[in-house]
Amino acid sequence: MADWTHRNREVIMNTYGRLPLVIDRGEGATLIDENGKRYVDFITGLAVNIVGHSHPKIVQTLCEQGEKFLHISNLYVNKPAVELAERLVAATFPGKVFYTNSGAEATEAVIKLVHKWTKEQKTGQDGIVVLEKSFHGRTLGALKLTRQPGVYQDFPVSNFPVYDVAPHDLAALEQVLKEKKPAALLMEPVLGSGGVVPLDSDYVEQAAKLCQQYGVLFCMDEIQTGIGRTGKLFAYQHTSVNPDVVLFAKGIGGGLPLGGIIVKAEHAELFKPGDHGTTFAPSPLSAALGNTVLELLIDDGVLDAGANAAEKLQNGLQELQKEYAGCIESIRGLGMMIGIVMNLEPVKVKEIQQTLLERGMLVDVTQQTIIRLLPPLIVSDEQIEFFLALFTEVLSEVSE
Repeated sequence: MADWTHRNREVIMNTYGRLPLVIDRGEGATLIDENGKRYVDFITGLAVNIVGHSHPKIVQTLCEQGEKFLHISNLYVNKPAVELAERLVAATFPGKVFYTNSGAEATEAVIKLVHKWTKEQKTGQDGIVVLEKSFHGRTLGALKLTRQPGVYQDFPVSNFPVYDVAPHDLAALEQVLKEKKPAALLMEPVLGSGGVVPLDSDYVEQAAKLCQQYGVLFCMDEIQTGIGRTGKLFAYQHTSVNPDVVLFAKGIGGGLPLGGIIVKAEHAELFKPGDHGTTFAPSPLSAALGNTVLELLIDDGVLDAGANAAEKLQNGLQELQKEYAGCIESIRGLGMMIGIVMNLEPVKVKEIQQTLLERGMLVDVTQQTIIRLLPPLIVSDEQIEFFLALFTEVLSEVSE
């Protein structure tokens, strides 16, 4: 491991605090390091590997599509992409899909779509409302660097208005909608890196009504929560809302980069040829894998099985919280997106993460004191029991 760690340090820029682990391969909900040690993976590539690692159907599709072609550009019709868009629209609402390579690019597409909408509406609305502690990607906006009129047009760069309000504060949201006249509201139904904070269904539904009342686009960022992560294909489907735009990425590509937006039919013609584009998205290979992911989730019952497994995991954690209330403040989340809010110093939480890793268990830490669990939907009862037993063991040591 030391050799690969050194080589990594020598040639890859230091933008991540990597765990001391060199992965060789993956099988289901398990990762295996270069020495053959096995780890139960409750991080899943930060919510990407929704059906686990190297699922046989994923591997089969990978080989079948790989033998056909890997890239053809958007100059031609991409059959796997059309099929995937049909599935996504059928599973959400009538509309159309724009594909991207990542979640951040899906956010960029929404920024441009919202701007196109404001120009068409001619109401003077401008800007986007987001929730405090929300996360929508890391790109600044490539248009800021572009100086070709045919590409740049008049889209906004980094200086368009952004207003943030606290989650669940409807009064603050309405005040911003009324006084600032933004064009859109963009929210995650569960704040992921913001601490795994699920939004109450009533709040989401009331926020949607406020958007309708004030003529504001209602956009749901389902980059992390979507593709089965919360027990529904998309988390907004736990409510009665009907968004104008849904962002997706992470789990849809079966482990390969793929993202995009689903746009309600009445806004689906906002983008015209030349308004937006990308060289690689949608990759025919990623789109083919996306079709297989949805087949597994919906047709093969993985979505329902994952929801049942998530319930078992959540119930086990609730019992642990009662036993170790001094260490665990609360358990929150939705489906296979779980935050264990620790009542410990950040350094102690990182030590717990490291101890779990050493004993064969991979978990994430966000907001310094929240252990984040993002297991694959195919996780077994035995693997859930392994985690609960091991976590109990570590907590008992911390409590001594």
